[in-house]
Amino acid sequence: MMKLRVGQGLDVHQWIAGRPLMLGGVQIPHDRGLLGHSDADVLLHAIIDALLGGAGLGDIGRMFPDTDPSYSGIDSKILLATAMEKIKSAGWNILNIDATIICQRPKLAPFMPTMGQTIAQILAIDPTAVNVKATTTEKLGFTGRNEGVAAQAVALLYAD
Repeated sequence: MMKLRVGQGLDVHQWIAGRPLMLGGVQIPHDRGLLGHSDADVLLHAIIDALLGGAGLGDIGRMFPDTDPSYSGIDSKILLATAMEKIKSAGWNILNIDATIICQRPKLAPFMPTMGQTIAQILAIDPTAVNVKATTTEKLGFTGRNEGVAAQAVALLYAD
């Protein structure tokens, strides 16, 4: 009988000037980027947490601590690939990922197909198993005030 597990992830980063905006492994044209120890790709970070949680392997902060200088400015695509290796080694596979970016701006619809394809390629899964969407908070809360970006993700994992 196949074993199933669900993991969920949430990440938040604040806006900062002078840095590129990375979301889902894709550089998005914008006047600001996100503050973080790595490249601050809030979407990939939420997905990593969902995957690690589902596999029972902790979280992104334990696997890639911000106290370790080797992760300073690192491309989050590398973090996702490394986390996937650990998940595979633990005997888990991905059935699907559903993720949401929460921000007031920029508009992300044109970039979401590329984000999904990038994530699927890194994880070596079918692109139809990755769903990326975005929403605003109708100008409410920190994302509505344009103070930062949040992302949440759910992953369904299976093992034979």
